[in-house]
Amino acid sequence: MARAIRDDDGSVAEGPTGQIVDSSLLAHTDRLRRELYPLGENAWTLVGNGLSNQTFVRGPRGIIAIDTGESVEEMRAALAALREVASEPIVAVLYTHFHYLGGTTAITESEPVESIIGHERIASNLSRSATEIAPTYSRGLVEQFAVSLDGDGPDGLVNVGLGRSYRFAEHAPHTIGHVPATVTFGDESVFQVAGLEVMARPAPSDADDSVTFWFPELSLAVHNLVWPALFNVFAIRGESYRDPRVLIDGLDHLVGLGAEHLAATHGPPMSGAAEIATRVTRYRDAIQFLWDQTVRWTNRGLSGPDLAERIQLPEVFSDDWLLQQHYGVAEHHVQQIRSGLFGFFDGDPQRLLPHAERERAERFVAAMGGLDAVRAIIEGATEDDPRWALELAGLVAHHPDADDGDRQRLAAVLRVVARRTTSANLRNWCLTRARDADGTRSLERNRVHRFRPRQVASWSTSDLVGVLRVLLVPERAEGLDARLGVELDGERVGLHVRNAIACPTDGAGASVVVRCARSTWVDLLCCSTSLDEVIASGALAIDPDTDANTDTDVDMVRRVLGVFDLESLAASS
Repeated sequence: MARAIRDDDGSVAEGPTGQIVDSSLLAHTDRLRRELYPLGENAWTLVGNGLSNQTFVRGPRGIIAIDTGESVEEMRAALAALREVASEPIVAVLYTHFHYLGGTTAITESEPVESIIGHERIASNLSRSATEIAPTYSRGLVEQFAVSLDGDGPDGLVNVGLGRSYRFAEHAPHTIGHVPATVTFGDESVFQVAGLEVMARPAPSDADDSVTFWFPELSLAVHNLVWPALFNVFAIRGESYRDPRVLIDGLDHLVGLGAEHLAATHGPPMSGAAEIATRVTRYRDAIQFLWDQTVRWTNRGLSGPDLAERIQLPEVFSDDWLLQQHYGVAEHHVQQIRSGLFGFFDGDPQRLLPHAERERAERFVAAMGGLDAVRAIIEGATEDDPRWALELAGLVAHHPDADDGDRQRLAAVLRVVARRTTSANLRNWCLTRARDADGTRSLERNRVHRFRPRQVASWSTSDLVGVLRVLLVPERAEGLDARLGVELDGERVGLHVRNAIACPTDGAGASVVVRCARSTWVDLLCCSTSLDEVIASGALAIDPDTDANTDTDVDMVRRVLGVFDLESLAASS
């Protein structure tokens, strides 16, 4: 099968709104069109209403909704489609995993929902991506899901691999309406829902809270395992390691059900037990192939880039669109498997103690004859050898003497890769970075911790204060050993700044305490006010635990909070 990018423009086509793209991605877009698929007489899956599907199952006592999309508006559109084929009330909601549950209030505001069922890790997973790692996580979403790309022109969005887009324009303003599960579980469980038996089996895939729901009376399985593209062991946006061995276990269970109908979180459903068995078996075998061969060649001493070149999916996997590299690419997956097993160092001495990128760029460019010589190589290789051109253009971009022309060269190479790849992820990433490099759309705002009120309003007090630890500037905290208590609406936590870290505490033993409303602290995090302003207005009080407030206490608060890289906490002086 083909590698990440094709050798030439032979498969490049123009999309309906002028996009320049590999022709197979255009065909893939049609596969993701909006359609409500029936699964027997009592179940339906809506594809193409958002990045994920919404599935509905009818039981004797009403309808079960499975997954609620990314917004209330998206789910309302799904309900409208449901009401064209079924009129029974929705009495339950099931979550397959934590990615697609943002539209639940569209159901609860109008339907007699009795229970919402989901894995016990959903709540923690929702908070994880929004706190400490938020800038990288959100920047990765922008890059992978083409959030900043236009809808037309050469750089225009085609699809995002698992759906037509990340958020549909017609669903704006994308109101979040998540409702936490009222019934949670961690192990395999059986429920009676809407008069049907539902077997819930944890089946980690791209999330460790993923679940397969099995409806034996309908011979229907709803899952997050088989996607409309080769499974994404590696997410270019950055994610925790997805162990293929765990995924394979879930796929084996899915095959073993002997289901007549499969509804996935993404892509068209499947019907027919024989076809399901054949296609899902081939899907799981492709994943095993990648893992087995990565281990085989790692044992023989190959590095990450060597694995990427050596291991390619055999032709036996080429005749099913389920296994095409329309999302991620196999050469990334094998390197992620190696890293997941053994860590970042792949045994190649050149990656043992490398220089920082800036110094490495200076040394390599000098060794190759200087910037002009390397620039000439980049220009000559951009069309004929884009892998080499991309490596050199990326190198030059780190050089201290790089100029706007170098950024334009990098953008040009990225666009060649984008138009020749079958991977939506890779295309979107390359185009987003190309636009950043040439100044069309900067990513700078995605490289800092930016808190938004809607994002942080539901955080626990511990998270609201503890998140500061990843914003500590070591140079500002030099020599500081201080305990600060933070009391928000009467609930106290704290930070102990010591040894160039901020250690979260319960607030006990603090020498000075700041007290304010949660809303005031949220405003500080979101930089809609400043520490100076809330102190001056009295919205934030500063007290020692025993004695009256003094100027020294105020100075201590300024000193402690000033170590964090947040403009609102910086002293005006």
